[in-house]
Amino acid sequence: MGAGEGAGVVAGAYDRAGAVRRSGVFLGLLVVGVFLVPLLGPGLALRGTGEEAAPAVREVGWLRGVMLAALCVQAGEVWLGRLVRGAAPCPVPLPRTLAPFAALLGTLAACGLAVIVAAGNLLPRSAAAFDPGALAQSGDGRLALLEVNAFAAAWLCALGRRRALAALPLALVVLAEAVRAHPEPSTPWLGSLLTFTHLSCAALWAGGLLAVLRTVPRLPGGAGPRLLGRYARSAAYLLAALTVTGVVSTLRRMPPGTVAAQLTETAYGRVLLAKTVLVAGIAALAWRARRRLRAGRDTVAPARAELLVLAFVVLVSALLTALPLPIRW
Repeated sequence: MGAGEGAGVVAGAYDRAGAVRRSGVFLGLLVVGVFLVPLLGPGLALRGTGEEAAPAVREVGWLRGVMLAALCVQAGEVWLGRLVRGAAPCPVPLPRTLAPFAALLGTLAACGLAVIVAAGNLLPRSAAAFDPGALAQSGDGRLALLEVNAFAAAWLCALGRRRALAALPLALVVLAEAVRAHPEPSTPWLGSLLTFTHLSCAALWAGGLLAVLRTVPRLPGGAGPRLLGRYARSAAYLLAALTVTGVVSTLRRMPPGTVAAQLTETAYGRVLLAKTVLVAGIAALAWRARRRLRAGRDTVAPARAELLVLAFVVLVSALLTALPLPIRW
């Protein structure tokens, strides 16, 4: 072995070791967030507001976080097929799919949420507190059943050969979440439409980035940067849609004259403010990655940081859905 070959082996080993360390740090921070956001988030957000959270707010936060993460992973893999076809001139081996595992976790999380709904939105302490018949007798119960069945259908699609068919049941999950979040008597269809668009764009943005980062190392030649470029262009439109729908939804929840006060004096507003700060950080990371991409430099590092912050946004969004809604002063 020559000196050049030896240096290449050492560099390759160093790169692999660095990749393992970065992956370990990423997973460690993510695991910490998965436990701390639902555990500490409600207490911190509610402190000093005079509001009271639902009895099962922590459990609902965990379950909804798992469900939203499962939705993102599956949506990203469905979208990946279209992105890769436009970036690589020939079929390439894709990374091992995470969709079946994600769909199974989503199904279990949706079942857990359905159990809480069937127990009167409380954490059941015994089998007697669980009333399956209540699911079919209330709007929230029917929506919970729809989410369970939709995730189960997505799991079956993920196990089959036509995995892209999972897009339909995943859309039903998003629709059920959008309708559930807007029981208001006036113009609920508008709120549901905004949430459907917002959640769809968020799932594609986060899940798409995960799928792309797992695929780039397998692509030959310049196909990797082309795939990142195709994703970055689409992500810019997704971010614009997220911003518009988020602002409009906030103004529907909080009248313009009360936004500043409610962002600091209500639990919902505080978590929404934290989410806004995280999204702003993601936008800065995405802008940096796009500049490096145009300059022909490595964009994987800022993209990984963007993915980590996106994961925290998913957790914060799950917590947001479990907190009491702001008061329309």
